[in-house]
Formats: sequence, C-alpha cells, structure tokens
Amino acid sequence: MTAPAPAPAPAPAPPPPAKVDERLLKSSPLRKLMGRPELGSVVGAIAVFVFFAIFADSFVRAASLSTVLYASSTIGIMAVPVALLMIGGEFDLSAGVLVTSSALISSMFSYQMTANVWVGVLVSLIVTLAVGVFNGVMLTRTDPPSFIITLGTFLMLTGMNLGFTKLISGTVSTKSISDMQGFSSARDVFASTFTIGGVDFKVTILWWLGLIVVATWVLLRTRIGNWIYAVGGNEDAARAVGVPVNKTKIGLYMGVAFGAWISGQHLLFSFDVVQSGEGVGNELIYIIAAVIGGCLITGGYGSAVGAAVGALIFGMVSKGIVFAEWNPDWFKFFLGVMLLLATLLNHWVRKRAEVTK
Repeated sequence: MTAPAPAPAPAPAPPPPAKVDERLLKSSPLRKLMGRPELGSVVGAIAVFVFFAIFADSFVRAASLSTVLYASSTIGIMAVPVALLMIGGEFDLSAGVLVTSSALISSMFSYQMTANVWVGVLVSLIVTLAVGVFNGVMLTRTDPPSFIITLGTFLMLTGMNLGFTKLISGTVSTKSISDMQGFSSARDVFASTFTIGGVDFKVTILWWLGLIVVATWVLLRTRIGNWIYAVGGNEDAARAVGVPVNKTKIGLYMGVAFGAWISGQHLLFSFDVVQSGEGVGNELIYIIAAVIGGCLITGGYGSAVGAAVGALIFGMVSKGIVFAEWNPDWFKFFLGVMLLLATLLNHWVRKRAEVTK
C-alpha cells in the first residue's frame, strides 16, 4: 500500500505594497491651489476690484490705479515683514511708531549735526535695527509674550518720539532739512516718482515689490524659511530638531525694523518734516493686512504674497470709497467687514485644503 502524496505547499503570500512617501505623490494643480494660504485673499481682491469698478467709474482709470498702488505699497512695505513675523508665531505692536522713530532719527540727527542727510539715514538704519534686536532679545530671554514686550516698546517709543522732538526742536515736529546736502538724492531713492505710459508711480511700489520677491524666496527656497514655519508651528518641536529658534525670532524682528526704516525714510523725504505723534495705530493695519492675506494668528501658516494682496485690498478699499464719493467715515466699517470675511474665507480654504490631502 503506497503512502498518500503530500499536500501541495501553500502559495507564498504576496509581499505588502511598498509604502510610497507622500512627498513623492503627484498633486493635482487644483489641490496645490487649494493649499495656498493666499488663495482667499486673491479671491477677495478680485471681488473688491469688481465691486468698485462697478460703483466708481473713475476707479479703473490708470491714474486712479496708480493712487491705489501707492496706498497699498505704504501698507505693504510693513505688512510683508509683519506677515513673516506672524508666520513665526509672534507680533510686533511697536511697528507703527517705529516708522515714525526712524524718520525722526534721520531728520534730527542730520539737522543737529549739520551732516549730510545720508549720514542721518545710516544712523537711523542702525538704531532702527537695534530696536528690532531689542524686541527679539527681550522675547527670547524673558517669559512675557511678544504682545506684552512689544506693547512696552510701543509705549517707550511713543514717549521718546514726542519727548526728544520737543526737547531738540522745541515743537512736536522736526525742522526742515530740504536744503541740506544729500536731500535730493535721498528723496530719489525713497520718495521719487517715475512715469510709465504717461502715468506717474511712486518708488515705494518698487520697494514693495522687491520685499515681496525677497520674502517669498526666503520662505519657499531657503532653510531659513523652513525655520520660520517650524518655529511658528511648534516652537518646542523646532528646537528639538536643531532649529535656532532664538536667532530666527530675532531675525524676524530685525526684518520688521528694516521695513520700518524704509517706510520712515519715505515719510521723511516725502514731506520734509515729521510729526512726532504719527504712526500710532498703524501696527493694527499691518496685522490686519497680514491676516486678510491668509496668515494665522497662531502662527505657522501664511505667505508674503498673501500679505501683499491684503495690503492691496486695503488700498483698494481706502481709495475706492473716495472715488465712489462715499462718506469716508464708513471706511473702518468696511475694513472690519473685510477682516471678518477674509478670516472666514481663509478658514474655509484651509479646511478644504486639509480635506483634499
């Protein structure tokens, strides 16, 4: 009697599918678009433009658009570095008065020292950056949040602007420096006008565009950009993987100070004299522009382009109301509506982006 044939061995189980790195998966253009933080602000900007194009005939004229761009640039020069700071998870409530401080330092140093205006401009840059370093060091070496630290800087600068101006000039405004050496060349750099197609544009538009390009390159193409997002997303986790958190935050505050220096020099060389009480409250406008542009209050999310679009929306509304011949007293109301709508739209866009991942 023969033994039964052995049962065939079971077929080997197929190997599990190789896990594909999510970073290697191809994303559709729509998915990428939905993930951009500035999407909501771009949609809002188009809506605002169409709205005023319908209700204000003069709004779409080339000269009017030049005015809108100028108003946007004066906000955008500060909104871009403020947005980077917010992406890093911090605030700067001293940004508005720091603009005025920068202008006052340039004017009073040049006048009192009878120096070339460019010497005052350089001294102003050094002092303004020092204020940024002060804010950053105070934040990283002490426990209070940036809200409290920069509020203290805001109050100190407000008092110093008024106190030093009255002490040196005897009034609340600086003396004229228009007849001093170097004034005309400095005005060409910070407050000149150039013409394209018969339409005059302010040089601040070029400063604004330059800051947008540099800030976008830093955020998207450099290691520093990764640090900024990491610090704003989770500071402890970023520090655990070797991100220089303190240096990153100090650098961001210096970036805001640099924007304040540019804006301050434009203020000075546009009007020749500076009022010591200017700038109070503008810090909220810069933050609003950044939030409208898609930056989260909690940090870790946003873009320089979005902040620029937020400033553009601000400029269109501020000038569109004038072109439509409406009562400008309603401007703050429209600004509040824009802020709420932009926040809700940005929240919806972000949720949609998370769902499509």
